[in-house]
Amino acid sequence: MLVVWAATPPRPASGSITPVSDSTTRKLKVLVYSDDVNTRQQVILALGRRPHPDLPELEYIEVATEPVVIQNMDAGHVDLAILDGEAVPAGGLGIAKQLKDEIYECPPVLVLTGRPQDAWLATWSRAEAAVPHPIDPIQLADSVVALLRARVPAQA
Repeated sequence: MLVVWAATPPRPASGSITPVSDSTTRKLKVLVYSDDVNTRQQVILALGRRPHPDLPELEYIEVATEPVVIQNMDAGHVDLAILDGEAVPAGGLGIAKQLKDEIYECPPVLVLTGRPQDAWLATWSRAEAAVPHPIDPIQLADSVVALLRARVPAQA
């Protein structure tokens, strides 16, 4: 009879943060929609590759038109959608409402509003979060981290 003993991996000290390993976790896909390339770049630069050490790296899908947003969301491989409410001709608030009405278990949606007073429109669109223009990188990152934590399985 052969008995094999496996060593258990060391546990981190209590209270310490263990970053998520890239090799064991897939990247989180974030769709960024705006007709303005500068707005898309502001969002991507504000968030970076990893907005929090507890989360996997982010992979961005940049989109400039409504049909491509719908196509990507229907495909089911998006973990978070960030939609520009000021985009034309199709604003992110209306697209958010359509996504929430039409996609079963729609991923979380964050909308970029024209001003803080437009937060009620984000509620109407059923978006989970809203960040006003001009984009505050800290507020955006905090909102994104809160939404993505629910999409990442808890680490043991």
